[in-house]
Amino acid sequence: MIIETENDVTPAVMKAMERAPDARIREIQESFVRHIHAFAKEVRLTEREWEYGIGMLNRVGTFTNDAHNEGILLSDTLGLSTLVCLMNNGASGSTETAAALLGPFWRMHSPKTQSGGSIVRSPTPGPALFASLRVLDQSGKPVPEAEVDVWHASPTGMYENQDEAQADHNLRGKFFTDAEGRFSFRSVLPAGYPIPTTGPAGEIVLYQKREPWRPAHLHFLIHKPGFKTLVTQVFVSGAKYLDCDVVFGVTKALVGDYQKHETGTPPAVDVKGTWYTLDYTFHVEPGESGLPTPPIK
Repeated sequence: MIIETENDVTPAVMKAMERAPDARIREIQESFVRHIHAFAKEVRLTEREWEYGIGMLNRVGTFTNDAHNEGILLSDTLGLSTLVCLMNNGASGSTETAAALLGPFWRMHSPKTQSGGSIVRSPTPGPALFASLRVLDQSGKPVPEAEVDVWHASPTGMYENQDEAQADHNLRGKFFTDAEGRFSFRSVLPAGYPIPTTGPAGEIVLYQKREPWRPAHLHFLIHKPGFKTLVTQVFVSGAKYLDCDVVFGVTKALVGDYQKHETGTPPAVDVKGTWYTLDYTFHVEPGESGLPTPPIK
């Protein structure tokens, strides 16, 4: 098709793509072209603006490495990650425990840890946290032998792969639920943290005069054959930035009841001063089991 006006471009591209063999891939590609062409027309995109946008996409690639995924971060800060998550885990998914975005810091092969053990693998100052968790199916029955990955940022607001002062896999662990669907662990109370703002994702957030912060939370990934893999987070009740999470990940179901203790007998003899406890129940639904692609190595 020979192009005569701007109105000929979109139909020409659609015609060129129509022989793509996979119907679903063709549907996605065609919709993407229609929408991005319509966007360019709506804002009357200039050549200079187009060049800037292409340059930003190129920079997303250059900012991505084995320890950081700028593409996922950009998707998170635009709300796209949460939108896709909720579309796929909303009315047709678990209602008692909402799913949440994976985030850019999950690592595969976290150290297997006995239930009740500590995931603090190097000196990490902060109030002790004792978490008691349970995994149930949608009928309320325990789910035994479920594999649960746990990871979170330190009280300084950094994951271990970002911080040379932390040991490898600090504040990460892999647990297996018992016959009652239970597991527990000791850690330290996580803190909120800012996303990296030196790359294009952070630049967009700062330009929009948004707070670049995530509220304090724990990450969980629950996996067992026969059940849909649940990726979720449990946010610290009362934490700062709960109502303005930079990646739009906070839902009501994900705010946990972290109890603060200043008196009484702590769960471990070495605990001095304030400590915290968390009791939380996850619900998983039948479905396809699988693990996501790790955003970092």
